[in-house]
Amino acid sequence: MYKEITPNGYGIAIETDEKPLYSAQSDFQKVEILSSKGLGNILTLDDLMMTTVEDEFFYHEMISHIPMCSHPCPERVLVIGGGDGGTVREALHHKTVKSVELCEIDGLVIEASKKFLPTIAGKLDDERVSIHVEDAIEYIKDKKACYDVVLIDSTDPMGPGEGLFTEEFYTNVKNSLKEGGIVVAQSESPFANKKEMRMMYRLLHKVFKNVKPYAGPIPTYPGGYWSWAFCSETIDTPEIQDIQRAKEIEKNAKLYNTDLHKAVFCVPNFVRKIAEDA
Repeated sequence: MYKEITPNGYGIAIETDEKPLYSAQSDFQKVEILSSKGLGNILTLDDLMMTTVEDEFFYHEMISHIPMCSHPCPERVLVIGGGDGGTVREALHHKTVKSVELCEIDGLVIEASKKFLPTIAGKLDDERVSIHVEDAIEYIKDKKACYDVVLIDSTDPMGPGEGLFTEEFYTNVKNSLKEGGIVVAQSESPFANKKEMRMMYRLLHKVFKNVKPYAGPIPTYPGGYWSWAFCSETIDTPEIQDIQRAKEIEKNAKLYNTDLHKAVFCVPNFVRKIAEDA
């Protein structure tokens, strides 16, 4: 049985096999793949839920298609974190994309995902993908006007992900964007991580002219509800820029559609307050 209890005293429980399919300690964290009865294989890092085969589309479609469809022609994409490969896979669904760079600090996450999560990680070997097993804090420093879209698919602000939640890092990410570029970062749970979420938006508002929260369900994350931060210097209202491309994405998506794209920015008042009062 896998259990994750938040500091607020509630969480999730998933029935799993007694022994993990894979368990290793990298230089950064414990990486495990668990087998569950109802959700397929599960990736955890330091015993915290990252993704499951059955519900991963909630997270990966939200972090990728909202910004990708808000850009008129995303050609070059950077994914920071996201070693499971789900965000890379979704970005590649956009026919405009010429290259996706994945910068993941922990090579064991990539190896385990390729072996045990093939439906998620299956596009990591695509010819358009380049993988960099490096610290994104250093990787991004010398990148200037390189990317149309940057997707920060990071872990929580602790352990190897802690340095990705600083003003300096976000400034370097902004500098890596081409004119009209977009950044989206996962921005924690409004239920379980209010303090961390508020801290993150406080930093993002210092760096980017436009910062908008959007939110949606993720069944296997504690609280069942997650948020993402849409950041841009030029885009105030994130609207679909190429309706034909968005409709093509919609055909094969489990979650994303053009109506949802408009609706996700209509966040509840309590989410808006966390983001705006930061």
